[in-house]
Amino acid sequence: MTEPTPSAFDKARTGLWVSLQKHLTAVYGAEKGFLAATSFTNSFPFSPAAASEEQLATYHAARLTLRDLYTDETAQLDTLVKAIRTKAYTEDEKKQLYLLLLGYMDIAAAAFELLHTHVPTRQPEDEELTATVARFERVRKFARLNVKGLAGLLG
Repeated sequence: MTEPTPSAFDKARTGLWVSLQKHLTAVYGAEKGFLAATSFTNSFPFSPAAASEEQLATYHAARLTLRDLYTDETAQLDTLVKAIRTKAYTEDEKKQLYLLLLGYMDIAAAAFELLHTHVPTRQPEDEELTATVARFERVRKFARLNVKGLAGLLG
């Protein structure tokens, strides 16, 4: 007996699941590196004077890695949300894909939040990070809106 041929949606859902798992591996790796780079202190925000130059250099490198990953992931998520919106899937199928994205985003957001909590007392303004946070939240709200649907908002 032959197995049924998976639909385009089934292939998309499986592909998205596999992709999100790979992305989570990258997020967890960057988070682990960032936490290791901040292991010199237990209180945040921390005083830069409490760290050696080497520790601060390691911290800034790990922070940059996590920040750049946040920016890249947000751009990819924005593209995925737009792609889901334009595909000819049923509304229930789209909701399933958005739910996968939202699950990933909730997990990744916890790691990316470290960029706001694990900081020195004097942190220079980072316009790119501010723009990324706003874009990430827009994407997340759009996905949530599509999961809830118009009926969910009115009810």
